[in-house]
Amino acid sequence: MKISRLAWRSGLAAWALAYALQAFAQASALSPVDDMAAHPERLSAQFWVRRLERPDQLMMDASAIAEQNRRLFAQDRTMHDLSRMPAILDGVQVRQWIEQRSVRPTGPLYDRQGRVIDEAHRDAWMTSLALDRIPTSQVTRYGLVVHRASLRSFPTDERVFRRQGDTDIDRFQETAEFPGTPVVIVHTSGDGQWLFVLSARYAAWVHKADIAEGSADEVLGYGRASDARVITAAVAHTVFTPEQPALSRLGLDMGIRLPLDPRPPSMVNGQASYTSHVLRLPVRDAQGRVRFADALLPRNEDTAPDYLSLTPVHVIDQAFKFLGERYGWGHDYDARDCSGFVSEVYRSMGVQLPRNTGDQGSSPALHVQAFTAADSHEARLRAIDSLDVGDLIYIPGHVMMIIGRINGKPYVIHDTAGASYRDAGGQVRRVALNGVSVTAFLPLLSDDGTPYVDRMTDVVRMRAAP
Repeated sequence: MKISRLAWRSGLAAWALAYALQAFAQASALSPVDDMAAHPERLSAQFWVRRLERPDQLMMDASAIAEQNRRLFAQDRTMHDLSRMPAILDGVQVRQWIEQRSVRPTGPLYDRQGRVIDEAHRDAWMTSLALDRIPTSQVTRYGLVVHRASLRSFPTDERVFRRQGDTDIDRFQETAEFPGTPVVIVHTSGDGQWLFVLSARYAAWVHKADIAEGSADEVLGYGRASDARVITAAVAHTVFTPEQPALSRLGLDMGIRLPLDPRPPSMVNGQASYTSHVLRLPVRDAQGRVRFADALLPRNEDTAPDYLSLTPVHVIDQAFKFLGERYGWGHDYDARDCSGFVSEVYRSMGVQLPRNTGDQGSSPALHVQAFTAADSHEARLRAIDSLDVGDLIYIPGHVMMIIGRINGKPYVIHDTAGASYRDAGGQVRRVALNGVSVTAFLPLLSDDGTPYVDRMTDVVRMRAAP
């Protein structure tokens, strides 16, 4: 029996489509966990580094990074240039900052025991803001963070959740700031135990005990020291010292730049100093004022004399230092979330980013490509194909970092609570990850089965904007 050329071509096209669909189903049949378990070598930074064509090529040099950071503070409304704060703060502005962060919660909320939080509780949170105590104007005050400090929506440690049974996503946990971070102090809570502060990237409530107040010169000058160490570990720790408990085993997260003592003594807190870097760290005295004290950071901790160069090999190496860390919403659990993860990786190379995903993906200072409903699936795939190592992919509420490709398919590293995928039978399955994970990108789905690629809101190319 003869077959026409058109029929033959149609049959071939149908076979190719069926084969492609079958291949995609097979590729998607494994959960992200099982996929990586089958290829443990992909969980090594060196696996991805070896695949780089030009691992040491500069993505941006120091001058381009400095210019992007300058634009970020000049153009991005989520950032605060503390060096340009007026000497006198207007009370209307202070109230706006607080009311933008401390919005009365609506909808069901639950405590950590799963009990419904009532309106009386919400009334108490609003009262604790002490908005009626904001003066018409006030002298601008400054402080330094003395240890890892949680920033909260309201001046309370109460953990609140949107669904019963959830104990991870505390909706009052905003972010964290690290030792040596400068802040502007703008208000005090009704009980006097919390401060509303502005850092470079955020505005929220922090425990008063976490902040040491000082003059503008003391606070803003602290980070400008020429002789310093940059933390390039996921977290480094000062040595144990009973003589200075506030600085004993102090956690120092990736990207922090801390001054060295310009005249280090031979002994610090009873220990010889030559095996360590002698950091000059802020501490809080009995009156809440800042003073500075020496602390030893062992030389075998992962640090550098300056920010790392922004290259693909450094991006991958730094990102993989967090691999397996527990997911921490808003930097909870002494960890970080998706936007905190990418921020700290890039901060170790001197690159500043806004705190939250929506702000990162829409920042006017970054090299952003935005997507709308008008962008087709094919156009989105082409955009993904054009991304390089270190570029960032955003969907609502989440960010992922490109680390390379296998057989042309993109892989990402991201700090995530979990993801969905389609099993061999075509059913959408949810898998909990709850940590910094490596996954293929294209099989990832939202819980309703929509591919992540079709939910992309933006991509940020970590190169100088054109």
